[in-house]
Amino acid sequence: MIAISAENINKTFYKDKLQTKALINFSVNIPSGSIFGLLGPNGAGKSTFINILAGLVNKDSGEIFIQGINADKETKLCKKKIGIVPQELNIDPFFTPYELLELQAGLYGVKKRDRKTIQILEKMQLIDKKDAYARNLSGGMRRRLLIAKALVHNPEIIFLDEPTAGVDVELRRNLWEYIRSLCKQGKTICLTTHYLEEAEKLCDYITIINNGQKVLEDKKENLLNLFSKRIVEFEIENEIIKLPNVLEKYLNKHNQNNENKLTLEYDKKEINLSEIIKILNDNDILFSELKTYDEDLETIFLKFTSDLYKKI
Repeated sequence: MIAISAENINKTFYKDKLQTKALINFSVNIPSGSIFGLLGPNGAGKSTFINILAGLVNKDSGEIFIQGINADKETKLCKKKIGIVPQELNIDPFFTPYELLELQAGLYGVKKRDRKTIQILEKMQLIDKKDAYARNLSGGMRRRLLIAKALVHNPEIIFLDEPTAGVDVELRRNLWEYIRSLCKQGKTICLTTHYLEEAEKLCDYITIINNGQKVLEDKKENLLNLFSKRIVEFEIENEIIKLPNVLEKYLNKHNQNNENKLTLEYDKKEINLSEIIKILNDNDILFSELKTYDEDLETIFLKFTSDLYKKI
């Protein structure tokens, strides 16, 4: 089942006779029960898409369906299905976390007996600050409070726009665990992030957007397999008189001056590691250990969003 389906979304902003195309025929399908990553550089169109879903920005054209329901025709119903954590830390400074969550629940029509304010504050590690004014909270606490506000009406789909921006490493890990736990409960999570490690650790599916257009969309595993380059580093025990010809073309030039290391950069489609090891053994080149490195999500992201890639 598809949680959110967006079809050919277009949005252009106008200012001082200038126009900026924020989204250009942008389409995306977000599977239910998944953690979905929307990645792209600043100004790519990520927040514009989220603001359209939140009803803060009107799209120029296109259609959005929330669990098969047309968002334009059933606006209130669709809004109840979505919780959105904005990127900006816009919190009323004169309310406490408890009051803010209670107010948010009331705005969504959640009856008092059905509210889970205390449980949410505990999950967000804010229970000891529940009666403190929001203006006295740290940046990380405010970030957690925004997430808490998005959860008060128990939405089935949660959008997190840069959810761990400005929080420390330990809290980031805790939030990751909480995001995973929400997904295990059947929630659909969509997040934008500048931390590519975050997307690689959390996401099941990833869409890369650049200049308002989708440039790539697939399962995370498939994206990581897109590029077949691998680097292997051997700790050599004996002097290499001559490297076998078949391995010459894979020699990493940056490490050729290190006598104790042999670094090869190869394409997994051409040769595999077991073949390389056999060649070394057949030529009496001994090694004590090896390390391998695959291309990661950051490499893929940069290749698909850089100006250099567009010229290739």
